[in-house]
Amino acid sequence: MPDRGGGGPSGPRIRVGRPSRRARTLLMTLGVLAVLAMAFVMFAGFWTDWLWYRSVQYSSVFTTTLWTKVGLFLVFGLLMSVVVGLNIWLAHRLRPPLSAMSMEQQSLDRYRMGLAPYKKWVLLAISALIGLISGASASGQWRTWLMWVNGVPFGQKDPQFGLDVAFYAFDLPWYRFLLAFGFAAAVLSLVAAALTHYLYGGLRVTSPGARATAHATGHLSVLLGVFVTLKAVAYWLDRYGLAVKSSDFKAAGNWTGLRYVDANAYLPAKTILFCIAVICALLFFATLWRRTWQLPVIGFGLMVLSAILIGGLYPAIVQKFQVQPNEQAKEAAYIQKNIDATRKAYAIDGTKPENYSGKSTVKNKNQLRTDADTAASYRVLDPNIVSPTFQQLEQKRKYYQFPTTLDIDRYAGQDTVVGLRELNIKGIPKRNWINDHFTYTHGYGAIMAAGTQTDANGSPIFTEAGLPTTGKLGPYQQRIYYGEKTDQYSIVGGPQKELDYEDNGEKTTSYDGKSGVDLSSTFNRAAYAVAFSEPQILYSGAIGEGSRVLYNRTPKERVEAVAPWLTIDGDAYPAVVDGRIQWIVDAYTTTNGYPYASRTTLGETTADALTVGNQQRAVVAQQNQVNYIRNSVKATVDAYDGSVTLYQWDTKDPVLKTWMKAFPDTVEPRSAIKPSLMQHLRYPQDMFKVQRELLTRYHVTNPAQFYSGSDAWQVPDDPTNKDGNAVPPYYLSMKMPGDTQQRFSLTTTFTPNGRPNLGGFMAVDADARSKDYGRINLLRVTSDVPGPAQVQSKLNGLPDVAQFVRDMKGADSDIQYGNLLTVPLDGGFLYVEPVYAQGRNALYPLLKKVAVSYVDADQPAGDTTKDTTVFENNLTEALNKVFGVDGVAPPQPEQPGTTPPTTPSTNDAALKQAIADAQKAYDDGEAALQKGDWVAYGKAQDALQQALERAAEAGAKLKSEQPADQKPAGQKPADKPADQKPADQKPAGNAPKPGTTPSSSASPPSG
Repeated sequence: MPDRGGGGPSGPRIRVGRPSRRARTLLMTLGVLAVLAMAFVMFAGFWTDWLWYRSVQYSSVFTTTLWTKVGLFLVFGLLMSVVVGLNIWLAHRLRPPLSAMSMEQQSLDRYRMGLAPYKKWVLLAISALIGLISGASASGQWRTWLMWVNGVPFGQKDPQFGLDVAFYAFDLPWYRFLLAFGFAAAVLSLVAAALTHYLYGGLRVTSPGARATAHATGHLSVLLGVFVTLKAVAYWLDRYGLAVKSSDFKAAGNWTGLRYVDANAYLPAKTILFCIAVICALLFFATLWRRTWQLPVIGFGLMVLSAILIGGLYPAIVQKFQVQPNEQAKEAAYIQKNIDATRKAYAIDGTKPENYSGKSTVKNKNQLRTDADTAASYRVLDPNIVSPTFQQLEQKRKYYQFPTTLDIDRYAGQDTVVGLRELNIKGIPKRNWINDHFTYTHGYGAIMAAGTQTDANGSPIFTEAGLPTTGKLGPYQQRIYYGEKTDQYSIVGGPQKELDYEDNGEKTTSYDGKSGVDLSSTFNRAAYAVAFSEPQILYSGAIGEGSRVLYNRTPKERVEAVAPWLTIDGDAYPAVVDGRIQWIVDAYTTTNGYPYASRTTLGETTADALTVGNQQRAVVAQQNQVNYIRNSVKATVDAYDGSVTLYQWDTKDPVLKTWMKAFPDTVEPRSAIKPSLMQHLRYPQDMFKVQRELLTRYHVTNPAQFYSGSDAWQVPDDPTNKDGNAVPPYYLSMKMPGDTQQRFSLTTTFTPNGRPNLGGFMAVDADARSKDYGRINLLRVTSDVPGPAQVQSKLNGLPDVAQFVRDMKGADSDIQYGNLLTVPLDGGFLYVEPVYAQGRNALYPLLKKVAVSYVDADQPAGDTTKDTTVFENNLTEALNKVFGVDGVAPPQPEQPGTTPPTTPSTNDAALKQAIADAQKAYDDGEAALQKGDWVAYGKAQDALQQALERAAEAGAKLKSEQPADQKPAGQKPADKPADQKPADQKPAGNAPKPGTTPSSSASPPSG
């Protein structure tokens, strides 16, 4: 039947016409808006970066880096696109006028015809794509370019070629990049030209007759000649590259520099191959006139054969038959060059090991005990363990937190454990966008505790505590907007008030610092809404006039951003300086191009028992493999306003001078460091760890001994945990042999390679104010002295320890071993280790015991006093017992007409400390009574009771030591007896129990 309705079996046929003008306009508008939106999204990241750099006043870093990247992108991208496009155009221009009649060419005709209308566009597209890729790759070399342009000489020459080290550190990397770019351009041009010649008949694979036209032969020969010329340049640069070449050498591990086979086989081979490559290149260029590839192909084959025989086989023969039979003698001169360069590159060239016998030079037990008191300020408060204690006692609110590992600093000449009470976003009572980013914005206060003592319960003795904090620091800006734990953005300063802290009521504040980026502009708000993927930033009423967004808030992140050419130490630490909390960040300049200096991998070298699994303490390295490092910059980040200041620390470092030329006015001179800041600067841990790793081998300066490895050391594993990671270095105020006073030092131990006994001890003067700052003292232990693992093993085997562990386990408590401190003492070594316990119901560890061991390699048979490990309640008792003094001077043989000498007793100091603790507890009780804080009052009364009992005990012991007519030093005639409470002081038991409220009929205790 006819289809009357114009439809088919499936229904009516629908005619689809062109969209209406309105629809086309709408589609076009939507398309334009989509393009603009995509462009704005891409622009937002750039714009917010610019705003951030401008806010921290380092906009020059942003612009210098940006324009360098843009310049490299444009120059090398355009150059690559022009070179490749020109060769494609030339190959098309040199095509034969008529193609051979063959099946191959007939198949290609279809492609030629299809491509003909779009030839120009295809050429532009290919050139542009290759240019974009090449430009993007080149822009990543901005550091290499800036170092080449601004490089300054080292003033040191390599021993092989006599060139300044700057050539290898700054010039050679740039030349290698140019060479790699040239190879890429030659290869891409060769491939593109060959394909074009093939497409248009200049090259034929299966067609009869000649395989290539004369024009194609000449064109491709020139490109091959350029490639071989670049290979000749590569051979020439490889000669210098031998000075920074890495190889595996059993005597030195990751060896860098020339060895015998390099100097006597590879170096002449590279010179010969250079000459052969130049001749081969000339033969390729000669095809422009000879029109034959016969000679160039022969020359190229000769070059390949020479590379195999001269560049590979000949050095292998030299190594096998000349070096291996007498390797030590052949390599001695080159080992010496490597030793000298490595020690200089890592700033350990002034370190000379001093022999230390490990045998006690003092035989008098009392003298040993007295010397032990002044040998070091033994830090029994371990910053790696007591963070939960700080958290429990000083957190105050769930939305505060302390770092897992606390820091060590010096205040009033005392080693102090420091932790900042930072914001904990996860502890906010009610999580929402306003609370997370507007209300809870900052931490509050620096908490400090004496590092060398604890109270009677094993808790820290805080020198700065509370909310707000009070103590010995005096007034300072306590708000912490920038910290190690602060990684979220906050919007401050606008109509929305911030929670400041809660102290018997909520207090609010509004940020008045100059940090952050202003959000008053709608454009800025839109940019950050895109950058942070948070649309509420654009329309929220909580943002208004004066609102500023704070981000990039961790100290290491800020320093790395404003100085992207620095490597950042893993441990940023806080200090209160001139009424402000300042984060101090150590930064390094590095290079991988110091000739003959062996390389190290920063990520591996700086890893230890504290950094493994803790990215917060990991080094931020721009270049992980380096063979030169200097602590050239000290940086500060203000915890309130986030301002970053870079100070030049190493004034002789050529790498820093190079970067200061590239980024002028970004680094302040060393003279700008104030004395108040200088007293908190210290020797950085990561630099120390790199140096100690190198000194395991490079403390040996004799090539024969270095080759044999007979005196090689290793960094021991931390014996206080079972993870098998390296023992961390420890900050400690101590005296090295020959010192008359303690120095704030960074210390570590070594053991012989594969052995557990002590092989060496290393300490560096870490006080930036000292004239000997950075001087490394290295002791080589010449006797068989137990190492850290052996001492720990002996401690674990003590019956007292076994009983203590059983008791603690029975009480469902965990045992934690603190830092095992090692101190040289009168020829021997003193080990001190605090031991903590944490019960099931206790939320934090408490110091319960102190282990002490004095090891003496000259121990007489049967005398166990000099090689004894003891386990006591506190440090004083442990030191007394390990030296067999027990607080009482041993009897002295009497001589006619003489009086037996007396020695000062430690009970004198104990009595003074107990009286001071009693006074403090009394004052704390009075203060709590005035505030009506009965919980604090009860704690103070308990502390007073304990202090009075200790005073009575110490006074009794001191009295028994002295003649009858002499009173204890800690007690004046008018003093009350130590075991008598003040008449007006009620016992601690009269105070209300913690957590209870006095009834209305109870009268408050009298003062």
